[in-house]
Amino acid sequence: MNYKGKAHKVGEHIDTDAIIPARFLVTSDAKKLGENCMSGLEPDWVSRVTPGDILVAGRNFGCGSSREHAPIAILGAGMPVVIGHSFARIFYRNAFNMGLLLMEVGDEVDKINDGDALEIDAATGRIRNLTNGAEIACPPLPPSMTAILARGGLVGYVKERLRQ
Repeated sequence: MNYKGKAHKVGEHIDTDAIIPARFLVTSDAKKLGENCMSGLEPDWVSRVTPGDILVAGRNFGCGSSREHAPIAILGAGMPVVIGHSFARIFYRNAFNMGLLLMEVGDEVDKINDGDALEIDAATGRIRNLTNGAEIACPPLPPSMTAILARGGLVGYVKERLRQ
């Protein structure tokens, strides 16, 4: 899985209510949720996103309540990957279950600025910042997680397994 897009950097301790405020939880439609992604931070934040862009976050991204809507909103906004210093554990699990790739890079996240062009090779765990030349390495995903992502999340993965 390879990705290329512009970085959209947010701060630390961004909770699920900032990712998708509760007033928008009346649907599970990814497109509708995506239209309001990050509106808890800034109402028109998502208007700067182009499909394929990459969300970059500080520490503890996705903290707060457990809501599957948060990773769905990020995917619905057109961002297939979040690179972060660290993630709240329940958000981490929900993201992969919904088909959203997370890459945890610790302090290396500081090598990425808002607007930087990024290139990601998820299979090797390599992130290249095409703007400043920085390279970031993180552990590649285990095959089991890659299989879940390749099928769009846990539901797709289980459906395929049941057909076998």
